[in-house]
Amino acid sequence: MIRFKSNGVLKVAAAVAALGLVAAPAAAQRDPAYQAARDAGQVGEKMDGYLGIVGAATPALTKMVNDLNIQRKAVYTKGASGAGVTVEDFAFGSGCKNIRDTAVGEKYQAPGGAWATRTSAPPQRDSRCP
Repeated sequence: MIRFKSNGVLKVAAAVAALGLVAAPAAAQRDPAYQAARDAGQVGEKMDGYLGIVGAATPALTKMVNDLNIQRKAVYTKGASGAGVTVEDFAFGSGCKNIRDTAVGEKYQAPGGAWATRTSAPPQRDSRCP
């Protein structure tokens, strides 16, 4: 479990907002394979800020998710350095935002760890999310 240091949540939230992070790197949002997997519910946003595979993994899906998560880690590492927080804390803050920003029908990891499908209601998020 991630434990934020004093005012770490505020630092992370400010840093994530300043970077304007979205659910995935810009290049991934233009990738039809990524969008198709997201639309089909094969991938979803995890609480730790990374993508996860929902259900059966194929080699192509695994490669795509791993590649996108490497890109995310690079963004999180840069953001964490600038915010003075750990990469894990920054990634968690990004996960809060990414889950908040899911669209209706997309998959996300609920606080208990199970995959959920976004409805018109706000998604379930970790109580530590700002």
